[in-house]
Amino acid sequence: MIKTTKFTEIHKSLNAKMVEFAGFTMPIQYPNGIIHEHNIIREKVGIFDVSHMGEFEVKGPDALNYVQKITTNDASKLVNGAIQYSAMCYQDGGIVDDLLVYRIAEDEFMLVVNGANIDKDWQWCLDNKAGLDVTLKNSSDIISLLALQGPFSRDTLSKLTDSDISEESQKYYSFQMGKVAGVDMIISRTGYTGELGFELYFGGDENTAKMVWDALMDAGKEFGIEAVGLGCRDTLRLEKGYCLYGNDIDHTTNTIEAGLGWITKINKGDFNGKEVILKVKENKPSRHLIGFIVAADKFIPRHGYEIFSGDKQIGHVTSGNLSPTLNKPIGMGYVTPEYREAGSSIEIAARGKRFPAEVIKMPFL
Repeated sequence: MIKTTKFTEIHKSLNAKMVEFAGFTMPIQYPNGIIHEHNIIREKVGIFDVSHMGEFEVKGPDALNYVQKITTNDASKLVNGAIQYSAMCYQDGGIVDDLLVYRIAEDEFMLVVNGANIDKDWQWCLDNKAGLDVTLKNSSDIISLLALQGPFSRDTLSKLTDSDISEESQKYYSFQMGKVAGVDMIISRTGYTGELGFELYFGGDENTAKMVWDALMDAGKEFGIEAVGLGCRDTLRLEKGYCLYGNDIDHTTNTIEAGLGWITKINKGDFNGKEVILKVKENKPSRHLIGFIVAADKFIPRHGYEIFSGDKQIGHVTSGNLSPTLNKPIGMGYVTPEYREAGSSIEIAARGKRFPAEVIKMPFL
């Protein structure tokens, strides 16, 4: 059964193109199109409905020990109000999902997971609580989530809250409990666009959701705010080199080859997949996730396209699109180690042709 969010009727009233995504019907774009919406985020301010994301509550005396077991990053470094990017891995080192870890209190955390993985992730979380004094709650269906992103996101949000959201008080990857438009919520200084932005987690019915949406749209009117869809969310994240689960990372990849060694704290103690990941790190991975720019202006690299050097296949594309900001085709993919360095020449194979590309250091912007 396809789910809806509490903003679905709003999207329809704005003539959004609705598609099935992660088990939900979601807006992929509005009438002005993806490139227009992409530029709105880079230059002004836009609002995404990302209520398809999953939220798991973790509470109890062993909450920290539990989070340490199931994630690769070191959650003991978190203080109340801090957020951490992390990953969950299987025992074979494959990635279950990438996620955000919020420390609400010493014995309370919130895990924010990808919408397409909610059921799988929830079962994995349940499977790993044995022997630990911890209570889990899947709050995904009761929490709405809006992402306010763009250079004027702070100016917009500050009109609707008494919370101090200044750069000095609320740094990137931190959150606070507060009110926006009179509604209690988590105000999170995060996003998936690479721009200044906030993510707002709150409960309530459709009327509450509409009130918050309308308040944000009204507050951002002077800054050119618009509703934006998941299509530009993908081009925005790609320009910043952010991984997308199911494309760039999945159960067949590990954090080291995916360039996520920085969220893999081998020395923190035991965690799922540690032994395998440690061996990969010690022996060096057999492939690496890289970014590349294609020389041909009108060719778009797509997921699954093969990557070559001469007659030798050296990898495959995981993500690709036209960068609206650079106006060039860009992509990500896995290649063998000798082609990972910036400046390496590669070719993307498609439709019986080869398209020259150059490996570059990410992010693209």
